[in-house]
Amino acid sequence: MKIALIIVNWNGGDDLLGCLECVATQDRRPDRVIVVDNASQDGSLEAALPRFPFVEAIRLARNAGFAAANNLALRSCDDCDWIALLNPDAFPAPSWLARLAAAAEGHPGHAAFASQLRSAADEGLLDGAGDVYHVSGLAWREAHGSPLRPSEGPRDVFSACAAAALYRRDALVEIGGFDERYFCYLEDVDLGFRLRLRGHGCLYVPEAVVRHVGSGTTGKGSDFSTYHGHRNLVWTFFKDMPAALLALYLPQHALLNVVSLVSFSARGQARVILRAKWDALRGLPAVLRDRRRVQRGRRVRARELLRWMARGWLTPYAVRAARGLMNRDAPKPA
Repeated sequence: MKIALIIVNWNGGDDLLGCLECVATQDRRPDRVIVVDNASQDGSLEAALPRFPFVEAIRLARNAGFAAANNLALRSCDDCDWIALLNPDAFPAPSWLARLAAAAEGHPGHAAFASQLRSAADEGLLDGAGDVYHVSGLAWREAHGSPLRPSEGPRDVFSACAAAALYRRDALVEIGGFDERYFCYLEDVDLGFRLRLRGHGCLYVPEAVVRHVGSGTTGKGSDFSTYHGHRNLVWTFFKDMPAALLALYLPQHALLNVVSLVSFSARGQARVILRAKWDALRGLPAVLRDRRRVQRGRRVRARELLRWMARGWLTPYAVRAARGLMNRDAPKPA
């Protein structure tokens, strides 16, 4: 299997150098390493290239966002079978790519593979073990903030966090890659949702270990992350949910949006949360046009898809309260 590794950089600073240092020491080196630079102003790409001559650089004149930058690199990787993604603030262990590649070879029915993300601040804590999607439209990283689980084995999850993941390239091409209107935040959940609609599984590989900072450039709970996360949350629900599930869980989606409006307004972010929801509504006509195409390609029954979703009216709010996610709500760095 031939693997291309894509890193999308925007003012990654020393994190980009640390990430590439980890790439250089992989037991199983990627066949290509592509850094797409989203018009960084900190000189991070220029500092990296002399130190890491194996890097292929794609420089963009403007910040096109995480989704569009990955799609650009994806189109240039038609000589590779698999696409690995890393964020600049994700630092893989030497065995990371080898573990993902072995899992891919051993599970041909899966098209996506999620890494074990560990907190860069405390490696005894998990930053994520695959992504969870709730029927209300909320998404979060499984086991975020939980202690490590030494005896844990591989298992299916809803989707992979694109901060450190492996995808089969032909499956990404089949679904059209990332949705570029998302810019960033939840674009990986939407991608994983559309892969599942086509019948492609996602396997969490706990042996594929990555230290992850998270929100290294955008900031946790920032206006930027709140806006994009809450706008994209609405689009993902209306674009990807099969009709039967959309009708059944629309009340929970409405409640989630109301609770979000109230809680973010109470925190002093009323303007940004209102703008996010307003722009989500303005973009719905185009999203619904895309919905017809997405749903026409669906190969799994709604009941089968529901197996991989979290349920329960209070589940999203209990998760946020238990894990301190009130300042994250739906937004989750890719």
